[in-house]
Amino acid sequence: MLLTQAGHCCTITDFQGPALMNQQDLILLKDWFDDYCAHYSTHVQEDQRNFEVKKDHTYQVCQNALRIGRSLKLNSQDMLIAEAIALCHDVGRFPQYRQYKTFDDGISANHAVLGVKVLQEQGVLRGLPEQEQNLIIRAVTLHNVFTLPDALEQRTRLFVHIVRDADKLDIWRVFIEYYDQGEACRATAVALGLPDTPDYSATVLACLQQGKMAFKSELKTLNDFKLLQLTWLYDLNFTTSLKMVQERRYVDKMAAALPENVEIREAIERARKFVAGKLKTF
Repeated sequence: MLLTQAGHCCTITDFQGPALMNQQDLILLKDWFDDYCAHYSTHVQEDQRNFEVKKDHTYQVCQNALRIGRSLKLNSQDMLIAEAIALCHDVGRFPQYRQYKTFDDGISANHAVLGVKVLQEQGVLRGLPEQEQNLIIRAVTLHNVFTLPDALEQRTRLFVHIVRDADKLDIWRVFIEYYDQGEACRATAVALGLPDTPDYSATVLACLQQGKMAFKSELKTLNDFKLLQLTWLYDLNFTTSLKMVQERRYVDKMAAALPENVEIREAIERARKFVAGKLKTF
C-alpha cells in the first residue's frame, strides 16, 4: 500500500492486497491519518483547537477499542480491524468543521456519512480485502446512529459495539476536560453552541431517571448535553466499558459539572447504581 500526494489530498494507490489485513496495513493507515490531519492544520487558533481535539480523540478511541478487544480475547486479526475502525470513525469531523464550523450533525451534515465519503474518495481502504473494507465502512457508518438495525450481521455488530463504546468513553473525557478548562482554552465546537445557563430540560432529565438514552433533538442547554451524556451509560455493551467508567470516575466528574439539586442528584444516583449493579453481576 503506497501513500501518495494528489494535490492537497492524501490517497492510497491501487495495489493487490494480502488475503488478510496485516500490521503493515495498519501502520500505513495511521500514516494516512496523520497526513490527513496535517492537511487540516491552520494558523487560526480556534479552528486548530477544534481539529486537535478530534485528532486526540481518535487516538484515545483507538486505545479504548484495543482495551475492549483484549478483554474480549479477540485474535490478532480482529484487533487490527477494531483499531482500524476506531482510527477511521471520525474522519468526517474534519471536513464537517471546515465547512460548517460545528460538530453538530443536526445543523450541518452527518459526520459518519462524511467520513465514509472521505474513505471512499481517497481510496484509503483499497488495499484491503473487500470483506474487511465493507466491515470498516459499515462500522463507521453506524458508529453514531441512535439505534442499530435489528438485522445487523453478528460479526459487524460486535465491531460496531466496540467502536461505539470506545467512542463514548473518550467523549466523556473530552467533555470533562472542556468543563474544567478556562473559556480561552476550550475547543469551542465541543459544546455544540449550546448556551451555558443553569437551566435544563425535564425531558432529558426524565430519560436519565428512567434509564434510557435521550435524543439530541431535545437539547436546549449545555446542562442538557451533560445529562444526555450520562444516559449513554445505558447503551454500553461490555463489562470492560463499565469498568473504565468506574476507574475514570466519569459519573462523579459529570455530576460535579451539573446543578446541585434533589432531582438531578437522584437521577445521577440511579445511573451510579446501574453501573455498580451491572459490574456486580459479572
